[in-house]
Parts: sequence; structure tokens; C-alpha cells
Amino acid sequence: MSIRSKLAWTFILLLIFGITAISSYSILFIRNYLLSEGELQIVNDTEWLAITIQNLRIDEDFETNLNEAARTSGYQIAVYDEDGQLFAEVPYFTERTAPGLIDGLTSSFEQAQNGVLLQNQAENDYLRAFFELNSDLNPASYLLVSIQKDQIYEPIKTIRWIIYTGMFISIALVILVSILFSRYISRPILQLESAARDIAEGNVERTLNLDRKDEFGQLADSLNRMAERFRADNEEMKKLYEKQSQFFADITHEIRNPLHTITGSLEMLEMDSLSEEKKEHYLKTAARQAERINRLFVDLKTLQHYDSDSYFIEKQSFDIQKVINQVISIYRPQADKKSIEINYDGKSGVVYADPDKIEQVLENLISNAVKYTNEGSIDVKVEEAENGYQIHVIDSGIGISEEHLSRLFDRFYRTDKARSRDKGGTGLGLSVVKSILSAHNSDIFVKSTPGSGSDFWFTLPSG
Repeated sequence: MSIRSKLAWTFILLLIFGITAISSYSILFIRNYLLSEGELQIVNDTEWLAITIQNLRIDEDFETNLNEAARTSGYQIAVYDEDGQLFAEVPYFTERTAPGLIDGLTSSFEQAQNGVLLQNQAENDYLRAFFELNSDLNPASYLLVSIQKDQIYEPIKTIRWIIYTGMFISIALVILVSILFSRYISRPILQLESAARDIAEGNVERTLNLDRKDEFGQLADSLNRMAERFRADNEEMKKLYEKQSQFFADITHEIRNPLHTITGSLEMLEMDSLSEEKKEHYLKTAARQAERINRLFVDLKTLQHYDSDSYFIEKQSFDIQKVINQVISIYRPQADKKSIEINYDGKSGVVYADPDKIEQVLENLISNAVKYTNEGSIDVKVEEAENGYQIHVIDSGIGISEEHLSRLFDRFYRTDKARSRDKGGTGLGLSVVKSILSAHNSDIFVKSTPGSGSDFWFTLPSG
């Protein structure tokens, strides 16, 4: 059974039960109220009937007047003499409703107000009142006034018809309203269920447009945000998958090329007729390619640690000047071979970072500057910045085109693949730089003009 049917039947049954219970209680209450009012009425009417009968004379009009009193009041009237014998009863019925003798009659009556005795027995169809007369004009000594309870309950037939008619109309309205209300309540639930099912099946483009300010509207907004998050995650996963695929393809390519070169060099070394000069050339070529593969795996290991190791860096306070001087001393011979000057402003500054990792950052930046600078100079500067120091590596090399700047720090991305491989690069140097600085809650920035050189800089907090 659908939730719409369950809601409809629940509302219908609850409301029908409520209406029926209220209607039944109303009828019972009205019935008891009419009987109670009938008791008060018969007591009051018995008093004035007693006064009327006491003033009647015994003549040819006695019975006529008595009958008129019964007709006017609507009661059955029985009059007894002082011996308890019935001598008048009106109106006349084939079935006698009053006993012929008064003896023992009063024992079933209850004392009421003003001397009137009332009889209301559940098993009796009549409501009766008894009164003792005191008349000098006629022999009447006792008065018995009776009325059928059905006469008292007569208005309840009309009331019951009105109540039942209203009840059935209410039930019909309840059924209609319940169906409409259940549809109104279940519509957003069904829409939410359908949307949740679609999203669970992968249709993250599904959105809900519920113009409601209640909990359903809030739930719809939550589902929309969840679908939006899934869409963003899917897009991110697609990008990651593409990057991963490209990453493995690049690794394969990066390893295959030097392996092919090493294999070719070894095959050439197996030739007996190869001169010593050629042997030395192929040995150096194989060694360079082996070193290239080694650098590749070192860079990959660094990136892997950054991705998975929460203790990738260990910060401490140190003098950035010492680290810069160490790195410059390593690459100065290469720069001298190309007649390139490496200048350092010599400014000292204590920073709070991982000295080994920052040294690795500077090695990558300065080595790239040496590789891609053919003439001019390389300047390393340390400038004071807000809450720290800004380190610049500025070269006068070939520069980088603007279209490459946005992807410059992607793994295995090269502005000129053939030229980069020719210079022995792994394509991971700048990715390693960005990863290390990201672990320091810092970033790497670049400003470059093709043919005029590049400026790489980053910031470290003071120690």
C-alpha cells in the first residue's frame, strides 16, 4: 500500500471514529437531558393538574373537564377515591395503564419536590407521578399522571436525523479532505523519494523544485545540495581519473625513454669493434639516464609522502641564509660553465619551517633557473614580508608563455617536452615545490615574460 493510501485511510478512519463517537455521545446526552427535563416537567404539571382536579365538581361535566385537562397537558390521568378505587381515567385506552387499586402503588415511587412522588423505572415504558389530593368538591383523593417515555424522546428522532445527516455529510467531506490532504502531504514525499532514488542510481543532475518553507522544503534543499556535492565530486573524480591516467602514462613514458637509451647503450657496448671513446660516451649516456630514473623516483617518493604522510614536514627555526648559500654552492659550478652569475643579497632571516624540505624547494627552483638561462644572471633575494620572509628566485632565461602558467605546477607538465627531456628534467620538480610549500601552508607564485626571464617566489613565517 502506498504512503498516499496509508495517509488517506489513517485520516479517514480516525475522523470517522471521532465523528461517530461524538455523534453517539451527543445522542445519548440529549436522550438523558430530555428525560431529565421530562421528570421536571411532569412534576410541575402534576401540581397544576392536582389543583385543577381538586376544583372540579361532581356533575355531568366532571369527566369532560378531566378529559380536557388530559388533552391539554398531554398526559394520561387516573383519579382514585379515598379507598384507592379508580373512578376516573382519561383518555380511554384499550390497554389500562394505571392499576385499579392504589394499594401498594406508592411503594415504587420516589419522593420528589412539593409532595409529588415520581416513578422512573428503566424497565417501564412510562414516566409516572403520584400526588395525594385534598378536595371538598369531589371524592378524588389520589392522582396518577403518566406519559410514555417515547413521547418525551420524540424530539430526539429529529435530532438524531439531523446528527446522522450531518455525520454522513461530515464523513463524506472527511473522505474528500483526507484524499486531498494525503495527496498534498504525500506529493513532496514521493518527489523526495523519486529524487533520492535517482541520485542513488547516479543521476546527480536531478534537482527538486519544492516551493515550500516547511521541513519538506528543507529536505529538498538538502537533497539538492547533496546532488550538487555529488556532481562536484564526480567532476573532481573525473579530473582525478584523467590526471591519474595521464600520470601513469607519463611515468611509463618517462621510464621507457631512458630505459630504451640505456638498452641501446648497452647493446652498443657489446660491440667488439667499438672504440674507447665511443664506449666512454655510451657509458656516460647510460649513467645519465640511470640518474634521471633515480631522480624521477626520488621526486615520486616526495610526492607520495606529501599525499599520505601527515608527518611529511618537521618544522623548526633556522637561518634561511645558510640554506640558500648551501644550494648556491651546489649549482654555482654549473652556472659558471654557462657564464651565468648567481647573486644573493646576503640578507639573513630566521624562519620556521622544515630546513631539508625548503632546501629541496630551493634546489628545484635554482636548478631550473640554471637549466633555462643561457646568459645573464640568477638573483636570489630575501625580503621581509608580513609575519615572515619572502624568498625570490629571479632569472634572465627563456621565460614562460602565459598559457602555460596555470598548469606549470601540474605533475609531468612541461612547456616544451622535447627540450625539457633534453635537459634531463623529470617533469615533477615544480610539483614537488608546490607540494612542499602547501604542506607549510604556503604557496609558490610565478611571474614570467617570454625571452626576459622568470620570477618564482614564496613566503615562510618568521621563527
